[in-house]
Parts: sequence; structure tokens; C-alpha cells
Amino acid sequence: MASHIMELPRKILIGENNISNIGDFLVDLSDPKKVSLVSGDKVRKITDKKISASLSDSKIKYVWHKSTSNDVEAAKKTLVEIKKDKSDLIIGIGGGRSVDIAKMIAFTLKKSFVSIPTSASHDGIASPFVSIRGDKPYSIIATAPLGVFVDIAILKKAPRRLLASGCGDLMAKVTAVRDWELARDNTGEYFGTYAANLASMSAKIVIDNSKDFRKNPDVRMIVEALISSGVAACIAGSSRPCSGAEHLFSHAVDHLKPGVGLHGEKCGIGAILIAKLQGQDWKKIIKMLKNVGAPTKAKEIGLDHEILARALTIAQSLRPERYTILSKIKMNEVKAIELAKSTGVL
Repeated sequence: MASHIMELPRKILIGENNISNIGDFLVDLSDPKKVSLVSGDKVRKITDKKISASLSDSKIKYVWHKSTSNDVEAAKKTLVEIKKDKSDLIIGIGGGRSVDIAKMIAFTLKKSFVSIPTSASHDGIASPFVSIRGDKPYSIIATAPLGVFVDIAILKKAPRRLLASGCGDLMAKVTAVRDWELARDNTGEYFGTYAANLASMSAKIVIDNSKDFRKNPDVRMIVEALISSGVAACIAGSSRPCSGAEHLFSHAVDHLKPGVGLHGEKCGIGAILIAKLQGQDWKKIIKMLKNVGAPTKAKEIGLDHEILARALTIAQSLRPERYTILSKIKMNEVKAIELAKSTGVL
């Protein structure tokens, strides 16, 4: 059996109204003398005062950097700026874009990385994988965060749509784990039972409690599930327990028509479609997504039937070496439309 590295976060702190403690957290984590902070304008406006004060109190020098896009060119420009800082640590503060850019830059510069999510919109907050728009239209491996710092109060203030998107990303674990099982059975690929079960549990706990989320979603439960999912990928040494054909569908949509829907929204819709192909209970996924206010129909995210059909048809070709249900069931646009209509996605 081939070996693989398990790179796990050293410390994860989840609290509420605790952002002013970030300095103490970092001192205890690795005692950095200087850090580079990556965030968007809106997030910085919300967090700057308390984070800057806490870092100053802890005698940590800091430099803020603006993330404008998650494409390769924008990341390169930010990398050049951060390299000049000569920081000990790189911190991503925000949603997917800022966390991914900081993670990739930390990996490139061989620096430690800390994740401070401001929304529970995806599982990348604790995983070693990043989605950067470039040559490869899918997630690539970088580095797992040394630490993850979560202030639930900030996450609660994020738009509800982002939380629903995070739940969509969690539904992807249902189909991703099944695809991993298929790869094991059909190609002999390594299958990590523990990592698979951890990812499945992350989805199950949200499914089981989603009926209570309509009026009062449990943000802490959702973010803990997303973190656990990211850790599952760390344990597996690959994105297998978290990303299957539903993610390939999402990446295909991004490739064909960038800007349609949030990542988790596309993964949630993809999970409905792929679950039916796999013979799983796809109606359970729809019910859960509706409970949290996530889209279950293509039109809800502005995805037209032509792009959907094409995305399902080309999805597997984006990553042919990764065996999924789409390796077994060859899709064409007619089959894709039939599948989408049969599940109510169209």
C-alpha cells in the first residue's frame, strides 16, 4: 500500500465574540513576530480594529493585503507583496477567496498558514485544498492550516446564503464517499474507512438536524461539520472523502460559465443529480437543502439547461484519473437533461 502524509491543524479554536483573542491564539500557536493578513475590503472593515489591536497587544507586527480575485494572476501579485513582508505566518481572513489565496501563498513560500473564516460557506477552512482559477478547473493540494480560529458571532452576521452554501458543500460528502467506494471496488484505489466515515458523519449530522435550521440554524454545528470534513481530507491525504462527481460538475459549470452560483450551491445541486445516478436517496438531499434555504433547482442560481447538460457531459473529462460514477455511466446531453428533469433540478 502506498504511503501518504496526514497534515493536520495543530490547534482549532471555536468561540463567540472572541476575535479580540487572536493575538493570544497566535502566540500560543507559534509565537510569530510578524504576520501577513489576507482579506477582502468588507471583511477587513468588520475585523480590522479588533484584530489589529489584539496583534499589537501581543507585540505581533502585521501587514494587511487585499484579495480581489481567486485567479492565478491575482494570487501571484499578492504573493509578490507578501514575500516582501518577510512574515513568519500568513493568515487568511474571510470566505473562500481570501482563505484559498492565503493558503496557496503560504504553501508556495513554505510558511505556516492560519485560517480565520468569516462565513461557514465551504469546507476549505480546515482542509489542505484550494480552488484557484487557472489551468486546472478543480481543487489542488496546498497546505493544511497550522491553526483555525473561529468567531461564531462573525459567522452569524454573514449572509444566510453563505451558510446555506456551506450545507450544500456538506451534502457533497454523501456522493463523494460513494464515488470513493466505487473507485476502491472498480480500480483498487486506496480507501480510507476512517476518513470516509468522518466525512459522512459531517453530512449526516446536518441532515439529521436540518429541520431545526429553517428559523434558527445552528451555525456552530455547521462550521464544526465543515471543519471535520476538511480534517477528513487531511487524514485521507486527498480530497476523496469530500469531492467526487458532484464537485466535477461544479467545476465544469465554472469552466463553462464562470460566476454562476456559489461553490456550495453548485455542489448541492450536483449532489442531487449524482446521488440519483449512484442509486442513493437523492430526495433526502433535496429535503435537507430546502430546510436550510439552499437552492435545489438550476434556475435558482441562474444555471440554464444547456450549461447544466454540457457540464454533466464534460465533468469527468476534467479529471479523468479520478474514478467516479461518471466513469461508469457515460453521460451525454440528452441523458443529462433527463436526469435533471427526473430530480426536479430542471
